[in-house]
Amino acid sequence: MSEHARDRFDLVPDAAAELAFLDAFGKDRLHHAWLLCGPEGSGKASLAFRAARRLLGAAPDASRGPLGTSPDDPVARLVTARSHPDLLVLERAVEGGKTKKSISVDQARELPEFFSKSPSQARYRVAIIDAADDLNLNAANALLKVLEEPPERGVLFLVTHAPGRLLATIRSRCRRLAFPVWPLHALEELVRNRTGVSSAEAARIAGMAGGSPGRALALASGATLEADQLAQAWVSAPVVDRAEALAVADRFRGPEGQDRFETLMDRLSAAVRVRALEEGAQGSGSGGARWAELWSRLSELPDRTAAINLDRGDVLAGALADLQRVKAGGG
Repeated sequence: MSEHARDRFDLVPDAAAELAFLDAFGKDRLHHAWLLCGPEGSGKASLAFRAARRLLGAAPDASRGPLGTSPDDPVARLVTARSHPDLLVLERAVEGGKTKKSISVDQARELPEFFSKSPSQARYRVAIIDAADDLNLNAANALLKVLEEPPERGVLFLVTHAPGRLLATIRSRCRRLAFPVWPLHALEELVRNRTGVSSAEAARIAGMAGGSPGRALALASGATLEADQLAQAWVSAPVVDRAEALAVADRFRGPEGQDRFETLMDRLSAAVRVRALEEGAQGSGSGGARWAELWSRLSELPDRTAAINLDRGDVLAGALADLQRVKAGGG
């Protein structure tokens, strides 16, 4: 499973964004709500937790960036343990090993009660919503009520991958910090420094990451690379080894199995997308269209599987049968 943003201390998502926040903090012009915008995996949640630790009183550690703190700091330890009384984190709940599709209104209603209380250990009370895109409509309206009456000594961080989808009345009440896509050379350096892989492997991972440092580090994990190699082999092989596919599907049970399934489907979808682009570049119109349609179908499978509780092994078998049809020239 990937590392949670609360556990990251050495990744500086965007130094300019951190310095902008520190400038406002240092001049006592701290806005009550911050909208952290950028591609998924660009470090927005990491910055939210880095800023939260500082607001909650953690000592600065300049060696870890502008908002850096030591993981051994007492405040940081409480945040990592999810036990700091002045920090509230709203994210999609996990029930029965499955992650909910949205942040509910009941969760959002925790915000006014939380901010109605005075800080117990720190100067501020801090809430992080990761991601605001996951708020259902009623939850978004509950959040809006909090933004309309800013809490005294309260600071709210809204992580969003698609700010245009949020209510305009929410956006207008927040100060925005934008997170740019990372250039390839920066991603390569990050992967090399954090994982120790070869330069060639780091370049390959950076190319797959789409400008996202979080995604690059996730791809650098052994399990993700293994899934990527398997997906590429399945797309290029004339026929998929049925026994191999059955062995892979056998590892899809339980919460960790869900992560394995989603990782494999993500890499299979990516490999099919590359094939569709290659077919299109070669001018094989119908072939490119078939691969593009397959990519579209595969991209929807993880959400459909979770939404109606499909068997992951059966979904993989169906996806591979679909893949085989496309290879054979069918639709």
